[in-house]
Amino acid sequence: MNPTTPQRESVPEVPNRLGMEGIEFIEYATSRPQALGQVLETLGFRPVARHRSREITLYRQGSMNLVVNAHPDDARVSATAGGNPVISAVAFRVRDALKAQTRCLEVGAWEVASHAQAMELHIPAIHGPGGSRFYFVDRWKEFSIYDIDFTPIPTVDPHPPALAGMSYFGLVQYIGAARTADWSAYYENMFGFVEIPDEERFGILPKGKLMRSACGHFLWQLVEPDPGMDDDSTGECLQRIGLGVPNVAEAVVLLKARGVEFVESSQLHPEDRGALTRTVLGSVSFELVHQTP
Repeated sequence: MNPTTPQRESVPEVPNRLGMEGIEFIEYATSRPQALGQVLETLGFRPVARHRSREITLYRQGSMNLVVNAHPDDARVSATAGGNPVISAVAFRVRDALKAQTRCLEVGAWEVASHAQAMELHIPAIHGPGGSRFYFVDRWKEFSIYDIDFTPIPTVDPHPPALAGMSYFGLVQYIGAARTADWSAYYENMFGFVEIPDEERFGILPKGKLMRSACGHFLWQLVEPDPGMDDDSTGECLQRIGLGVPNVAEAVVLLKARGVEFVESSQLHPEDRGALTRTVLGSVSFELVHQTP
């Protein structure tokens, strides 16, 4: 089933209070940008622009923007363990960025102070799990945020096509034990996300609670630690990105030929439904999920 067309019988309609229209970008923080860049390029992402004043690179393929933040003055970069990449931010496309942030602050969000310098764009944001941020972007059509803050890399195609038809499917968030109800309420009240019935599953790991964004363009998966597991081993964090593809088996073959390694386990569902890449750089993995075009 296409996540952009929810089943009306099982998922009730809710107001899209923030005017959300998908994911504008996902950001990694790391002090090892070259190593992470190599990983991203095997997956089909290409560096297309660099920030005018900070050590930040924009990668892109198809409709997906991915930002690698290696700026040493960013606390999220300096806080990474051994420089291992962490998902440090997700930017949501909304109708009005300032109004979206204001609405979230009214229901209890913590504001992120702006550090925009002269001639830089201020992007409203609130704090997310594990030191991450949620940004609100209302410029992504004719005029985008990258037109101001980034300089295109010469001779590079600014809009490289997506390998195997990949697009953002969603994110997996690790949460503390017995915290599912708390985080479900947070995403429902803050962003208007809706819980998906447990019998409706996506991907290869039938764990946790799935939620659908108010716009219907992506999913969010909340995963508690396994019983007996030290839930402080990873903490609460944005753990990995889900990539939707129309044919998982074909995508796996294509990515394997490019050097991407996948987890082989009897506990995972067949490749026609999803596949999980092996963790690299200590923390980076991606999940392929079947998605009807």
